[in-house]
Amino acid sequence: MSPLTTIAVRAARAAGDFLLRTGERLHELRVEMKGPNDFVSEADREAERRIVEIIHRAYPDHAILGEEGGAQGEVGSHGARWIIDPLDGTTNYLHDLPWYSVSIALEIKGRLEVGVVYDPVRNELFVAERGKGARLDDRRLRVSQHTKLAGAVIGTGFPFKSQRHLDAYTESFKAVSLAGCAIRRAGSAALDLAYVAAGRFDGFWELGLQPWDIAAGVLLIQEAGGVVTDIRGGDQLMKTGNVVGGNLRVHQALMDAVKPHLGPDLPA
Repeated sequence: MSPLTTIAVRAARAAGDFLLRTGERLHELRVEMKGPNDFVSEADREAERRIVEIIHRAYPDHAILGEEGGAQGEVGSHGARWIIDPLDGTTNYLHDLPWYSVSIALEIKGRLEVGVVYDPVRNELFVAERGKGARLDDRRLRVSQHTKLAGAVIGTGFPFKSQRHLDAYTESFKAVSLAGCAIRRAGSAALDLAYVAAGRFDGFWELGLQPWDIAAGVLLIQEAGGVVTDIRGGDQLMKTGNVVGGNLRVHQALMDAVKPHLGPDLPA
């Protein structure tokens, strides 16, 4: 691993280990509501603080975009920006549901170079480096070879933070379901995308996500031989948060199922 990747892995493990320990006293955590069905706890904030501390100890001039801390620092001539979600799946975590993750990505001059998704419950570490492939621990990852929606397992998430997407999403959900696949809504988009890279899910789509939800997972899928785009097949997914991913054929099949149900005012 490169020094940058080593730092990302160290930070992800430190945050994940902290979350596991803190999960033993969930009843003591202070929890705030940021919006409808959108929670933040002191565990989220402390996990992010630990990630930032590790990154800035090694790279003090790097910028950071974090879910809980917002933007920190400016992207200088090095062009480096870390995109982090210290706890993707907060609602699951607060209910002691074992499906959450830590997501850390590094973007240099607008291009994703490192992506790490860590599942502390299963102690599974998904790592991608641009041009070097994606791995789960020591195993090389490849997206699934499934060729159609019928019989596929597809991950998704309801756009509970973006109610304006709800009608488009429910219609697309119906279309994908009628195509004969099994749909799974687990509650951590970062982990869902990692599962696409690992071939556990054949594909994934969701609307209204944030950069920290998807950055690491996007690179994982790309480096595992898959395709991930915005909902209309373009490259605006980091701006719009509307994402479709999978191997080449499943990605196209998902696009074909979903696109007819998107209104003209829905961004890509």
